[in-house]
Amino acid sequence: MNGRPGQIHAAVYPGSFDPMTRGHLDVIERAAAVFDKVTVAVVVNPQKSAPLFTLDERERMICEAVAHLENVNVTHFQGLLADFVKRESATVIVKGLRVVSDFESEMSTALMNRSLSGVDTVFLPSDPRWSFVSSTLVKEVYNLGADVSEYVPLAVLHVMQSKRPAPRPA
Repeated sequence: MNGRPGQIHAAVYPGSFDPMTRGHLDVIERAAAVFDKVTVAVVVNPQKSAPLFTLDERERMICEAVAHLENVNVTHFQGLLADFVKRESATVIVKGLRVVSDFESEMSTALMNRSLSGVDTVFLPSDPRWSFVSSTLVKEVYNLGADVSEYVPLAVLHVMQSKRPAPRPA
């Protein structure tokens, strides 16, 4: 990235990550290759109903999945993303886009964040292998008994397996 000499280009990649998918990991790895520092920020969203994973579980799973990336750290925040970005001294927000409708829903948020913080949002298109994978869909098919090992990092799979509901007797 161009900029002032010695300037650190820090990015924030926010999300609920319930659970983190291989699509999320792909975006993190690609952002880590572009920016000096990437903060994966787990959103504490009281409006989302009953997450599958606790905040601590999500942070631990992400930390394990990104352990190979020296310039990535994981934390959480509550409140306005614009405020968090300022506290982190980030220069950009990173968002992954799977499909066109993601762009439509993310664009107004990106413009609001820019208005509030002066920080732009960079959109990274999903790798086509993961364009259909969402956390919601992964949870849904997993709870119906499907093998989701192809769609989530190993650290996530292990925790998911510990939470699978016991099969009901026939």
